[in-house]
Amino acid sequence: MKVSEVMTAPPVSVAPHVGLLEATRRMAESSVGSVLVVEDGLLRGIVTDRDLAVRGLGGGLDREARVDAVMSARVVTVDADDDLLTAYGTFRRTGVRRLPVLDGRRVVGVLTIDDLFLDVFRRLADLLGPVAWSVLHEPPGPPSADGPPREP
Repeated sequence: MKVSEVMTAPPVSVAPHVGLLEATRRMAESSVGSVLVVEDGLLRGIVTDRDLAVRGLGGGLDREARVDAVMSARVVTVDADDDLLTAYGTFRRTGVRRLPVLDGRRVVGVLTIDDLFLDVFRRLADLLGPVAWSVLHEPPGPPSADGPPREP
């Protein structure tokens, strides 16, 4: 399976000159923990809720500060065509919780740990569906040679 099949798209993004309050508002409206900083279609950085709390307002910046003051400019990314196993390895190796997804140099989505959890849960549900159905329709106890157990 490809990263593009599981990622969240389109990503929530802001320009580098956007203020911290606007970035916070966009994150809250979209129920996400980060925004990508994009300029002219190119990824310039990422701002997480932690960046806003620790480096932003908690770091003494005023309410009018811009996102480029707190963003992480060195961003680990994955390609939209990468296999999910590549993404799993990238998460494990880097310890990040969000990976911007690129198609060439263009930002097309974000892959998060939550996206991977949802994918795993869907796969488990696909596997467990038939098992649960068969358990619900089989009598309890070990199978007998004569057929189903009889009621006393």
